[in-house]
Amino acid sequence: MSDQPRVESYEFGRIEIDGRMYTADVIILPSGVRSNWWREEGHALRPGDLSTVLEATPKVLVIGQGAQGCMSVTDETLTCLEQAGIEAVCAPTGQAVEIYNERCKRGEVVAAAFHLTC
Repeated sequence: MSDQPRVESYEFGRIEIDGRMYTADVIILPSGVRSNWWREEGHALRPGDLSTVLEATPKVLVIGQGAQGCMSVTDETLTCLEQAGIEAVCAPTGQAVEIYNERCKRGEVVAAAFHLTC
């Protein structure tokens, strides 16, 4: 079992990670949670929005695109992650939370970027 942060629950606008509730978008790295994450363009994920992820170099980045999947992930971002050797998994946030927790259970080095609304 991994000692990476674990998502305990998610609902529109709220996510609980290791017993702490967050109400703004978050990045989860193997080393901890970065709260109040925001992007240059609110509903488009660009490489510059992921500088902390790129520095941490996880094997996998699970991207939660919002409750209804409204946050787009640009081709430029996917290419940047691929070039960094990071597998990108994109899904609506509810599904992305399940994927993140499962990949952590497998012992993979996983990061996540979760948009909590939309």
